[in-house]
Amino acid sequence: MNMVQLKQAISISLTKQVQSTAQALASTMLEDFAKTQQTIQQAAQAPHPSLGKVLDVRV
Repeated sequence: MNMVQLKQAISISLTKQVQSTAQALASTMLEDFAKTQQTIQQAAQAPHPSLGKVLDVRV
């Protein structure tokens, strides 16, 4: 294997490693984003903290 082929093989190998790392990071980011969205939706569905504690009655 001559130097040009060796350089190309190393370049391709490094590119594949960087791509694999980027895919793993993107996957983790999307999972975290989905968890955050679920948390936001659950918080929006939570009852109001003072709802039903005070009753205004006028006679």
